Formats: sequence, structure tokens, C-alpha cells
Amino acid sequence: MSRSFVFALPGDLATPTGGYAYDARMIAELARLGWHAEVLDLGAEFPCPTSAARAAARAKLAAVPDGSIVVIDGLALGVLPEAARALAASHRLVALVHHPLALETGLSAADADAMRASERAALAAVCHVVVTGAATARVLVSDYGVPAERITVAPPGVDPVAPSAGSRDGTPALLSVGALVPRKGYDVLIAALAEIADLPWRLTIAGARDRSPQTAATIEAVIAARKLDSRVTLAGAVARHQLATLYGEADLFVLASRYEGYGMALADAIAHGVPVVATTAGAIPETVPAEAGVLVAPDDGAALAAALRRLVGDPAERTRLAAAARAAAQKLPVWPQSAQLFAGALEGLT
Repeated sequence: MSRSFVFALPGDLATPTGGYAYDARMIAELARLGWHAEVLDLGAEFPCPTSAARAAARAKLAAVPDGSIVVIDGLALGVLPEAARALAASHRLVALVHHPLALETGLSAADADAMRASERAALAAVCHVVVTGAATARVLVSDYGVPAERITVAPPGVDPVAPSAGSRDGTPALLSVGALVPRKGYDVLIAALAEIADLPWRLTIAGARDRSPQTAATIEAVIAARKLDSRVTLAGAVARHQLATLYGEADLFVLASRYEGYGMALADAIAHGVPVVATTAGAIPETVPAEAGVLVAPDDGAALAAALRRLVGDPAERTRLAAAARAAAQKLPVWPQSAQLFAGALEGLT
């Protein structure tokens, strides 16, 4: 039996970020389970919409037929509490929260407080919340007053993939994936790599450069100032097949994030059997098994440089961690399993 819902999200579903990739894949997997999604584009300006963009999004949501199940991506929902309250009486609302907007790096204390209050009000209006990781669920319970029984954890899945073959020329190939935004900590990563410039390595950063143009410009300047232009490639947003190739040729995955609600790129690295150097921020310790990588405190450039020096300079250690990553990959959730969890949340509203 076919069932339907409206999936409201900010901007183009094909936007190359982890959040949009999750949304697109979940829509496809839910379709296999008999759930048809009508995608509703709320506009690309979120989470900082102009007044006109906010009004346009509210009008689009108000036009959804009464009684519909409406899943709203948290990137938009968090700043639309008034729309959530208006819809709550006549629609069945589900929030999809990848990570709380108030935890985005770079917000002032006042802005973070205002964003948290906005998100809290929006979440209070929905019937159910789907999150992509247990760490986010805990934050929503402790800081946002969402009852645990109204939360479903549906983590991103992975697909079966061949283990990485590593670099082709013997120079350790490092890969980092994620948009060039302050939260990803690329400034810390570049500074750490500058400390091990005496070792052979090269880094590819695959991630959109237009999400925070100021951050992208700053990272480019830091790379030039550190004289790492020939060793660091800013590949921009890449297609999924190109990303798979990068994982397949990587010897080490590195991510200096200041917060992650789950870390799809980290799970993809584990799925490819690529050892990880990352931080202990947010959900990362739950995504990366201790035996498959080395985790350091966020913003600890010295510890990050030490971990990178250890693994870049020790092929045997990388091989050991890669074997552990391949073993851990067998325990990662797959997309059909995650879709069953998401579908269960929708079933509860029928």
C-alpha cells in the first residue's frame, strides 16, 4: 500500500553536503518501503533567511493539505517556530535534526542562545523527531526539552564498498570531506599539517566552498602562507562517484571538526577501510571505533599534529588501523535498516 508524506527542506536536494545526501538517500529508501515523498523546496537561504525568504517558506508550508505528514529538515525548521506552531493543529509534523543549529561554530553567545530558543520552540510543536545519531538525541533531551519517547534515531547507512587500495605512488594520501565552514576545523588541520611538512604526504579536501565564502578564502590564504599550495588540493564539491574514487585511493582520513552530529564522511571512511584521525567532538567517538583511528580533542593543534606525524610516518600502524576499520565496517548500519527506523516513525503517525 502506498503512503505519502511531504518532505520540506531548504534548497536543492542535490546540494553536495552530508545532510542533503542523507535526505536524498532516505527518500529513495523509503520509496522502496512504500512511502512516497513529495519534496517541498523551502528556499536556499536557511538557516539565515531574509524576511522575504522566511515568509515564502511559511506560505509554502501553509499550502500543504491538512492532515498531511510533513517532515521538515531541521536546517529550516529551527528558524521557523511560528510556522511549526501554525501547522501543528492541522498537520502531523516530524522534525529531522542532523545537528542542533545552535552548536554551529562561529555563533556569538547571544546568537547561539537565540538560535537555541528558536529551535526549542519549533521542536515543541512537532509530533516526533528523527535524529541521525544518538549523541544528537541526548542533546535534544537534555538541552531542548524533547521527551526521549518522541525521538527516533535513524543513522546514516553505508553501502558495501571495496577496501581502499591506498595511494598509487607511495606518498601517503590524506583525505578530508566536508564543506569549508568554521565547524569543520580546516584551519586547525592545515596548521597541524604544516608542523609535519618534513614528512611526505598530500591532502585532498572535498567539500563545497560556497557555504561560507569567507572561511574558504581564509583557508586558501592559510594554505598559501604555509607554502602548502603544492600539497593541499581544495577539490570543492565532488560527485559521489568521484568521492568514492578519493576514498579508494586514501591512506588516511582526517577531520578536525569542532562538532559532528554523526559524521557521514567518517562512516564512509570506515566503510572503505581507511584509518581515521579526527576529534572527540560530538558523536565522532560513537562513529569511529577506538581501534580504527586516533581521536584528539577539538582545537588541539599540537595533539592533531602528533597523531598525524605518528600515522603518516608509520605505514605498519596505518595497516593495523586499516584492518580494524575493515572489521568495524561490518557493524555499520546499512541504508535499508536506517530506512526501516525512519519508516517506523512515520507509521506511528498514521
